[in-house]
Amino acid sequence: MSKRFKSNIFLFVAAIVWGFAFVAQCDVSIGSGYFLAARSVLGTIALIPVILIFERESLFTKKFLSTLKYGMITGVVLFIASYLQQEGINIDKVAGKAGFITGFYSVLVPVFAFIIWRKKTTYNVWIGAFLSIVGLYFLCMTDGYTSVGLSDIYLLAGAVFWSFHILTIDKFIDRVSPIKYSAVQFFTCGMIGLIVGIFTEDAPSANLLTSTLWPIVYCGVFSSGVAYTCQILGQRDADPTYAPIILSTESVFAAIGGMIFLNEVISLRGYIGCILIFAGIVISQVQFKRK
Repeated sequence: MSKRFKSNIFLFVAAIVWGFAFVAQCDVSIGSGYFLAARSVLGTIALIPVILIFERESLFTKKFLSTLKYGMITGVVLFIASYLQQEGINIDKVAGKAGFITGFYSVLVPVFAFIIWRKKTTYNVWIGAFLSIVGLYFLCMTDGYTSVGLSDIYLLAGAVFWSFHILTIDKFIDRVSPIKYSAVQFFTCGMIGLIVGIFTEDAPSANLLTSTLWPIVYCGVFSSGVAYTCQILGQRDADPTYAPIILSTESVFAAIGGMIFLNEVISLRGYIGCILIFAGIVISQVQFKRK
């Protein structure tokens, strides 16, 4: 088995875990703040053994201090994106739709990089953005403009901040220890979530915590610890052209999970929208080589 084939397997595992996380998030019975606090702290703990394996380096160095500083900044962006996404999911409890709308961030990343930093982009990014926007129209506007619900607005706003999250990581990643950086951002996200939960949400009862235990464990341990590790192992030897495309299939697995576990039914119009969004994501990620 070649290294590239193994890398693709790792990347597909990450995409599957992230996709099915949308199903877990549909089963959350507590406030978004408390949920993010629980899953993020658990995700931080899950990354500790990964850090001990891959990043056993000295603490309190200049790089470690940079990791703390930039990890906290990124954690704030992560919280906003995660909170908006969870609020959107809490309203409609539809995993497939949430997965495809959230996946729109893949298209927004190069667009915002061009707008903010004037980073050169290729024509396929704009083609992908156009296809994704048309797909969002088919998926969300099922009965005219009035059919766009609050859930769709939250998820779209979340997609915008997910793209900012990626851009923030891209800005800081060369100055930090990657896995420690991820752990710091998870912990920061969790602490902000706890504060938001305390001041804006009812304290969850023991029964509600018990009913939400499996989403917390899945999203904390598997979506953060396992999937992030698989992404690291996968991207080491993967073809950089195809790695983002493989990871973008999380939206497809979100739809599959929704159909299997939540008995979700998507209309023909919705399927067309999903296909267009996914096509836009893939086209925007392809890197064409010049002759």
